[in-house]
Amino acid sequence: MRYSIGLDFGTEAARLVCLDMKTGLEVSCIEEKYPHGVIGEYLCEGEIPLPSLWALQHPDDYVHVLMKGIPKLLTASQVNPEHVMSIGVDFTSSTVIPTLADGTPLCKVEPWDRRPHAWPKLWKHHAAQDIANRFNVILRDLDTRTLSRYGDNISAEWYFPKLIEIFEEDRDVYDACDFLVEATDWIVWILTGSLKRSSCAAGYKAFWSPDTGFPDKDVFRRVSPKFLMPFEKIGKQFYPPGTCVGRVRSSLASQLGLSPNTVVSVGTIDAHAAFLGSGITKPGTMMMVIGTSTCHLTLSERDITVPGISGVLRDGIVPGYYAYEAGQSAVGDMFSWFINEFLDAKDEGTSDRAYKFEYLNNLAKDITPGGNGLIALDWWNGNRSILGDLDLSGAIFGLRLDTKLEQIYRSLLEATAFGAKRILDNFIVNGITVTKLVASGGIARKNSLLMQIYADVCQVPIYVPNVEEVSARGAALLGAIAAGYGSSVELLAERLKPEGYKIYVPNPRLSSLYYKLYDIYSTLHDVLGIQHSGTLHSLKRNELD
Repeated sequence: MRYSIGLDFGTEAARLVCLDMKTGLEVSCIEEKYPHGVIGEYLCEGEIPLPSLWALQHPDDYVHVLMKGIPKLLTASQVNPEHVMSIGVDFTSSTVIPTLADGTPLCKVEPWDRRPHAWPKLWKHHAAQDIANRFNVILRDLDTRTLSRYGDNISAEWYFPKLIEIFEEDRDVYDACDFLVEATDWIVWILTGSLKRSSCAAGYKAFWSPDTGFPDKDVFRRVSPKFLMPFEKIGKQFYPPGTCVGRVRSSLASQLGLSPNTVVSVGTIDAHAAFLGSGITKPGTMMMVIGTSTCHLTLSERDITVPGISGVLRDGIVPGYYAYEAGQSAVGDMFSWFINEFLDAKDEGTSDRAYKFEYLNNLAKDITPGGNGLIALDWWNGNRSILGDLDLSGAIFGLRLDTKLEQIYRSLLEATAFGAKRILDNFIVNGITVTKLVASGGIARKNSLLMQIYADVCQVPIYVPNVEEVSARGAALLGAIAAGYGSSVELLAERLKPEGYKIYVPNPRLSSLYYKLYDIYSTLHDVLGIQHSGTLHSLKRNELD
């Protein structure tokens, strides 16, 4: 038994990998798109309109990945199912599912299927921002230690804002569901029949600490006066990724083409799996997992208060270290928005998105820094770090009558690089050593123009692993640990780290130009993100009366 399967559930699709644990080779990799995708405007085939800032998903999409994806992966790998020792799972977070006690999603049961709060809420469901803001106020008064672990800002993307949103807006749904479950834990539950919640998801997205547990109940009561039993839907027992949950249920194993002896690990967050999949096990490296959004991760031996981060957790990724998380709320999402709204309308003669990105990159690659006369703030989906303000919205400055499509596109690429540098600088100035940047994800592999811009802006080399799926790869490593393969996560990740990287080296001339542009970005960042943030808040909320 030498193979492990990694399942990486993203925003629009899942990636699956079969990893040879002896050689580190990815025997096969496939992508399985979600049939329903992101549900953001209408529910139930257009019958029920959704409010602004909602983002739901269909639980059948996740099951589709299991039932269709795993057999495809096994066929592509030509591996004997008896030789597959384990499965590891990672998922976007906090993506949460209201369920019954047996794991059935509430939205699959009538009449709850017509109640939006009964459906899975995707990580980028931002409608609970008001509740997150209440947490900020109350924690500043009652529990500054908890608040400091999350960079002094609580996000609407996390577990408890979404749970209280259900409690306040549809109490019947809240009462009808037995649990609100992180999607990574739900997939493991479906595979094994056992619910064991991930300490990674609980620590970064639900205020839980291995040292102190949850904040006092009074915090939650102050946020929502009638919310008196905050832990009844989440429980208080959590397990580190790499812990064995059990084996694939026999009845399901036969449908998937797996052996019933296949071990399943406790799930984890997608970006944290990518950290391991890239072979990073020591402090000094910052990992950027670039997808629809970007997650930034790094390790330290010390517990340091860093403003503007998304979370820090002891043993959060590698045992013995504190793992720090920050992020950007819109990266690939912003690029897709541009193509959907502008390039599709222009119609370049194809519906192939890869071609359209290549087309734009070819037009934009020779524009020198500042040559387009534009600069943008990358807040299309709010700001996750370092401002922690999802009520912000994006902006483009310097538009003229002669501004071209490719110039706007390049300004968006540069904006995400400036946002990444702001996060990097924040880590360094607050005592977290970072000497190397590693970028993963489909965008990092496919968009060489963007990665060169990142290198020039951040003024450090960017290393992109020469493997297909680092998140699924990391999940597979955790599955193998759960099956008893390897003495530790750290040693296994180090031994099986990718053999090669594509390296983007900064161009000194372009870096000097970007240094000046970044100074302009920083000024606009502080003016509109801090000093006059109410301006963008009013516009986004349409509070003009």
